[in-house]
Amino acid sequence: MRKYSVLVVDDSKVIRFMIAGILAGTEFEICDSAENSAEAVEKYKLLQPDLVTMDMNLPDGNGIECSRQILAINPKAKIVMISAMKDASLITQGQEAGISSFLQKPVKAQVLIETLQLLAKNGKGTPERVKNAYVKPFMKVLKKNLFTLAGINSKMSLEVNKAEFLEIDGIAVVIGLTGSPVGRAILKMDKETMQKFSQKIVGDQIELSEDEIIDNIEEAANIIVGRGVSVINDSVKDKEMRITPPGTIYGSNIRMDNSNVLSFNITAMTDLGEFKMNVGFAEGE
Repeated sequence: MRKYSVLVVDDSKVIRFMIAGILAGTEFEICDSAENSAEAVEKYKLLQPDLVTMDMNLPDGNGIECSRQILAINPKAKIVMISAMKDASLITQGQEAGISSFLQKPVKAQVLIETLQLLAKNGKGTPERVKNAYVKPFMKVLKKNLFTLAGINSKMSLEVNKAEFLEIDGIAVVIGLTGSPVGRAILKMDKETMQKFSQKIVGDQIELSEDEIIDNIEEAANIIVGRGVSVINDSVKDKEMRITPPGTIYGSNIRMDNSNVLSFNITAMTDLGEFKMNVGFAEGE
């Protein structure tokens, strides 16, 4: 079995020991460790490891700046940030610097090993792996809940979306995915499908206003995405994904940024029209 070399950058001896313990007996071996940024850069130049684990707070700087220096040496360096913090701002800064993935302390053994395996073998994470683990559950839940909520049968399709923007014409309910991994799910449909679907949910005997129709779609999206997240949390060990409150976009010819996201389109073809769900994850997750 090939061994992948790992440089561990962390000023905490406890954390260095913990990572060494996690990687013992795996396909990863620690070639050396560094306690500060200057030492990390010098050891990277000397050792050229396959992977680097990087702490955020170092005695002589921060992990993002240290990563920039390493990436200046080797633009293809694979760096995993392991930090007590993992907020959106930190992830954005890290992505701009070129950091490959982000984990939060205390890091779980399986999560660290899985992340290193993905980076060692596949770069920043393959669409196939993300599709199978995180997108297909949303596809199954969408199909099931279209029937449960409104008795609608559907034919499903799934594809990677590499477009820079998502086009919205009608309604789009945007729900953030937090925890691990970070991303968002968007349920969208045109106005006619929205009206028919909402009416199906409540029954033909109830007349709905436009605001009530929008509220119905928002609640349906919340249910579908929430159930998808529950399926993922139950099936993917050591992952705890959560959802944010939904936000709704309503209108025509609206474009939504889809860059820096590993993005997938799920389409449900029904007699009422097309239901489209876009599921995207921050690259490096």
